This record gives sequence, structure tokens and C-alpha cells, in this order.
Amino acid sequence: MSIGAVLEQLRGDFPDVTISKIRFLESEGLVTPARTASGYRRFSVADCERLRFVLTAQRDHYLPLKVIKEQLESIDAGGSAVATLHPPRALSIAPGLVSPEAFRTGREVRVTRADLCERVGVEDAFVTQLIRAGLIVPGSSGFFDEDAVTVATTVRDMAGFGLEVRHLRAFRAAADREAGLVAQIASPVARGRDAGARDRAEEIVRELAALSVTLHSCLVKGAVRDSLDG
Repeated sequence: MSIGAVLEQLRGDFPDVTISKIRFLESEGLVTPARTASGYRRFSVADCERLRFVLTAQRDHYLPLKVIKEQLESIDAGGSAVATLHPPRALSIAPGLVSPEAFRTGREVRVTRADLCERVGVEDAFVTQLIRAGLIVPGSSGFFDEDAVTVATTVRDMAGFGLEVRHLRAFRAAADREAGLVAQIASPVARGRDAGARDRAEEIVRELAALSVTLHSCLVKGAVRDSLDG
């Protein structure tokens, strides 16, 4: 099959898959299609099922590519067919793994300032405080996204415990530092010349972001436990 034919085979179950994504998975060594004399890719049925395995592992089991590759290598070594995946083991400290899919950019949602106030149940002055603290940022057209709604709702609930918006600027600063670390790793990958460079960089961003949230959760939990014990 050509890469276009493979795309059509997969799109029924994976609507978001693209040719760039398939090329990216190839560049990572997860699938190795044959090449014609003129250099065109030719995928076998086994290659297609291998891609289906990878995409299922990412979507349903939130496994990083490194783990998926290890599983495929294990399958290859044993000469067996694609095995049934098992859910990832939960972390012993954190309540569970954070899905990299949570960091995938979805359909753009435009929320007006008035809608934001109504949905969260806060006054306009509260939204102003959030903006000044850098906790939410309106787009160039003045609209907010769904993440802004979640942030505003979370800060509202934290305010119920006596925390003021100004106390939460540290969270913004910490998030910016973590994002900067992720960018240092992903940016050089995105500038690569291969066709899947951009997809590869986005994959790295999602996986590192998920890991950073889990790490942050563990560290905060440990620090709170120590403060209570002290």
C-alpha cells in the first residue's frame, strides 16, 4: 500500500492521523516500510497493523513512544503477533498517569468575557485580577478558551479557602519555567529538516508536559505531607 492508502485504512479508527504523523512514526523506527527503486514507500498489511498498534497504545493507554517501541521490539524478538495492550501501571505516589493527549490542541473555542463570568459564577473584577496576575490571557481578538474557564473555576474554588489571586502568581511563574524547559528540548527537534520534525516535536511536548504535571503533583503532595508531619 502507498502511504495514502494506509492513511485511509487508519482514519476510520483514528480521525486525527495524518501523513506527517505516519512519517514521524517511521522516523522514530516504529514502522519500516519497504521502498521502491524510485524511493516511494510501500506498506504491507503488517506495517498497517503495526501502526494501528502504536496509535491505539497512544490514544487508549497513554503510553510514551519509548515504551511502545520497547513493546514492539519485544514482539519482534519473539516472532509473535501484535499483543493485547494492558493499561499502564499507576504511579505509586501520584493517583495515576497524566495523559499526553490532554495537551493535544483541540477545536478552538471562543469564550467572551461575559460568558466566562457567567459560566464560572464570578464578577468581572475577578476576571480582571486573573488577567493582571497572568493566570488567564485573552487572545488577540479578546476571547478566552476552555482552559481559561478551568483556571478561573479552579482559582475561584481556591479562593474559598482564603487564597487571593495575587497569592497564585507563583503558579504562573512555575508553569512558565516548566514550559521553558520543555521548549529547550522540543525546539531543536522542531527545526529538523526531516518531514516529521514538527510532529515529533509536538509529541515530545505532550509527553514532557504530562510527565511534568505528574512530577509537580508528586512534589507538592510530598511537601504538604512533610509540612503536616512537621
